[in-house]
Parts: sequence; C-alpha cells; structure tokens
Amino acid sequence: MRKLLIATHNRGKVREYRRLLEGLPFDVVYLDELGINDSVEETGETFAENAISKALAYARMTGLLTWADDSGLVVDALGGAPGVRSARYAGPGATDEERYRKLLHEMDGIPWEKRTARFRSVVAIATPGGHAWTTEGVCEGMIAFEPKGNYGFGYDPIFYLPELGKHMAELPPDKKNRISHRGEAAGKAKKLLERLLAEGMLTGSDSGTRPMTPLQKSPTGG
Repeated sequence: MRKLLIATHNRGKVREYRRLLEGLPFDVVYLDELGINDSVEETGETFAENAISKALAYARMTGLLTWADDSGLVVDALGGAPGVRSARYAGPGATDEERYRKLLHEMDGIPWEKRTARFRSVVAIATPGGHAWTTEGVCEGMIAFEPKGNYGFGYDPIFYLPELGKHMAELPPDKKNRISHRGEAAGKAKKLLERLLAEGMLTGSDSGTRPMTPLQKSPTGG
C-alpha cells in the first residue's frame, strides 16, 4: 500500500486526519513516525502559500505523496490576526492555552457583536515530482469571553459556534470533523485524491514529467 505523508508533528491533527481518510488505499504516516525533525519555515503571506511550500518540501525530502495544511484563526476585530501566525501568536514554544489566553487579552473590552471570527484551513497535496493542488475550508463563529470544553486543541476552547450554541472544544471529534474548517478542506482533499487515483495520476514514481492539471483552488475561494 502506498504511503501518504501527513506533514505535521501535531498528534491532534494526525488523529483527525486518520479518521477523515479512512477508506482510502493509503498507509497514512506522519513526520515523527519517519524520524523527520526537519522543519519548513512558514514564510507565506497566505494559508495556501504555506501549505503548498510545506507539502512540496516534505514530498521532495521523503519521496512520498504528501499532505500538508495551514490553518488558523482570523479575527475581524484584530484586523485578521492571528491569521497565518496562529501557531506562533504567543511566541515560540507557547502552549495552546497561552495562545488563546493572549488572544482573549487582546479582545478585552470588545463587545459580543464585534467578536466575529472564522477558522480557515487550506490542504495542499504534493508529489515528489513537484505537482500540487489545494482545497480550502472555512468555519464561521465568534470569540467567546471564556474558554469552555475539553475536546479539540488550539483555539477550539474559545471559538463559539452560534448555530450549535457550543464552543468548538465541546464537540466530540466525529461531530467536529463534520463542521470544522479542517474537516471541510480535508473532505474536499479526500475527493481530490480519489479523482487523481481514478485518473491514474498518482501511479508510478512521479518523475515530474507526467502531464497533470494546474494548481487548483477549492470552490470556496479565499
């Protein structure tokens, strides 16, 4: 069975993706399993740029079909911050709680109606030969005044979903995957992989000479 590398050290993401990718003919592995400690600097100005650069770098490094994502929280009252800096918002080595506590501090005094935000996620799939495709997912919500819930990771405890009346961290994994930004992007990426497999575009060693469709964006745009 062909390996599909998930380009992350984040075990929370790996657990979610393994659930989402069940049924595909891939042995899903991630960086720690391969003993890869190399990091790819995220210098892009958009989630798509970061996801593509990571997917291509690790695909070339390992010779494996690679799935990478860049996801983050976009808060309107903070001018779109933390955005592509979501994982680095509270500095190197900060915990999830330190990041969302910093964001809550920055949001201090902002009234409820102005606390609109959204999670965005872009998945990039890349081959060792240098081909890449992207899909995107978006989840709209609000920044709560206090954290709540024991599921999930990242900013989930402070992200409130008005339609459900719950914080993201109150949703069990299966339910979160059905409505989350990452779940939407991954669902589209799974369909993309199925199409590429059906068309025979992921067979062989991928020398980079096989004609393939141009870089794609999901219908959601952004």
